[in-house]
Amino acid sequence: MNKPLRVIARYSALSLAQVKEVFSFLPEVAYQLTSVASFGDKNKHISLMDNIDSDFFTREQDDAVLHNNADVAVHSAKDLPFPLTDGLELFALFAAEDKTDALVCRNRFSLSQLPAGARVGTSSAVRKSELLQLRPDVTVVSIRGTIEERIAQVDTGSIDALIVAACALKRLGLGGRIAEILPFKTHPLQGHLAVTGRKDEKELKAIFSPFDVRNTYGKVTLVGFGPGNPDLLTIGGDKVMEKADIIFYDDLIDKDFLNKYSAEKIYVGKRKGEHSHSQDAINEMLYLSAISGKNTVRLKGGDPMLFARGREEMDFLRSRQVETAVIPGISSSIALAAYTHIPLTHRGVSSSVAFVTGHSANPAPSPNTDTVVYYMGGANIAAIAHRMIADGRNADTPVALVYNVSLPDQRTYFSSLKELQFSVVRYPTPILIVAGETVALECRNTNAKVLITGTTSEEYAACGHIVHTPLIKIQKNGKTAIKNILAGSANTFDWIVFTSRYGVRCFFELLNEIKSDIRRWTNIRIASTGKTTTAELNNFHIYPDMESATESAEGITEYFRENGLTDKNILLARSDKGLKYLSRTLEALGNKVTDMPVYTNTVNAEADKVDLSHFDKIIFTSPSCVDAFVQLYGTLPQGIQLTAKGKTTANRLKTYIE
Repeated sequence: MNKPLRVIARYSALSLAQVKEVFSFLPEVAYQLTSVASFGDKNKHISLMDNIDSDFFTREQDDAVLHNNADVAVHSAKDLPFPLTDGLELFALFAAEDKTDALVCRNRFSLSQLPAGARVGTSSAVRKSELLQLRPDVTVVSIRGTIEERIAQVDTGSIDALIVAACALKRLGLGGRIAEILPFKTHPLQGHLAVTGRKDEKELKAIFSPFDVRNTYGKVTLVGFGPGNPDLLTIGGDKVMEKADIIFYDDLIDKDFLNKYSAEKIYVGKRKGEHSHSQDAINEMLYLSAISGKNTVRLKGGDPMLFARGREEMDFLRSRQVETAVIPGISSSIALAAYTHIPLTHRGVSSSVAFVTGHSANPAPSPNTDTVVYYMGGANIAAIAHRMIADGRNADTPVALVYNVSLPDQRTYFSSLKELQFSVVRYPTPILIVAGETVALECRNTNAKVLITGTTSEEYAACGHIVHTPLIKIQKNGKTAIKNILAGSANTFDWIVFTSRYGVRCFFELLNEIKSDIRRWTNIRIASTGKTTTAELNNFHIYPDMESATESAEGITEYFRENGLTDKNILLARSDKGLKYLSRTLEALGNKVTDMPVYTNTVNAEADKVDLSHFDKIIFTSPSCVDAFVQLYGTLPQGIQLTAKGKTTANRLKTYIE
């Protein structure tokens, strides 16, 4: 260069020593040094354990370079902000000779020799955590200042010991103060020096590039494999893997297909409840692979940037100055649309689509889009359906559940939000959930094979190919005690609650047997657990005062709670097998409940046992149907949608599964 290189750095003795170290590699380059106090130097009252700005120690130097008041800045690499200030570029990352942490102690005690309660100074929250894991009995003191100022606190007795980077001590000629090298995991850039300058200053960058340790690093490329079918891998992804030294691959990857590549393969997959490696471990493996010089591929199912933690891995690597790139993959939802012919958008039907993670058992509010696709929701299908309905989505909205999109064993199951909210689906994962009116364009419910276990099947005629094997028998309960209640207590009740069509039917048959005039019940209010029960009441020209909005007992108890109905005398017309949930909940609200089992519910000993492998769906209309099914078949089947009519029946299903 025709004139000295203008260099800027912090004013501390350590920073000036770092500048000398950098230019010791460039003895032929003349330079003019300007030293400044950084924002961090000026504000020593701010603890580094707080959430400080990333340019805490580089702001002034960055501004000087950007405004052409300096050509380059020399930093401790771990002080670099991430990302770098816009307009700047890292010209070189110099190799670190020592990346360890050291203990400085007045009496040259080792860490284990420090007495309990000893005051140990550090400026790092990470060092504090590691220290307390080894010595939970010491007192950690947050300190600031130059290396010399910190050591002075040890010498004056303000603190008993100090944790500091060994490289800093050695650069200042203070290596003799090291009492012990500590077994801590240090910052990945500790010990490295960094030179930054303005982007596109190619001549300046060329001066430092030969000493850039990143020249020996490998590159990490995140590649999307798609939903599983190797035919959907992009040409770009294939090319990168052809040149890779090592491939870290996920689940949903065709392992036999990977044999075509010569690279070393390491499985790092994560499925629900089964993680081969933690995300932190995967990040570290990628980093170590790159700095060892290997061209590294991180192969992910679907697309790396959609529910795949791609940005997390990129930020981890880029903050450590590892070059990264991304090659997109075909996301499972896009493949779903192609392989099921269910469009995610469609003129006049859907103009918006949202992709949502469904891994939480307590789903977040569903987005207000025409179509919604849930990833990773296989364990929470009922909760997702319930939440979508609660958020205002039509309960009859069609839903498709798609297993193993794009693979030979792909299978699609059709349902609705209303049905799924009380379903237990024991399908293998991965499964995608797509809800919206576009599903109806391809819905094949009429082809589904459905097993009905209740006493009637008429209301399910539209569900598909119906096979009806009633597992229970319903008979009127003609016991004298029941007839006595009907004959003598009519005027004492404020409400009659009917929990099923059979409760209605048997109630009126019993009234007819004892020749009780319906006019005796005219001041009583009527509650129904759902549409089927209401329809049966209508047959007797009775129109209930309330009908459960949830098609279950929970809707009735919620109605009483919301309307403050208490101190009421309630007659509960139900089965002899009826659960005590409804009567107990109504009583807990301050009401008096008379349980009246107007019909008996027994297992149908003559029920046919069918081959369950032929069915897509089994519908249970009551808890007793579930009990009878398990009694007949021994267990509940895998891979079939088990649909319950109401929350109470759904809970009985879950009891057997759990």
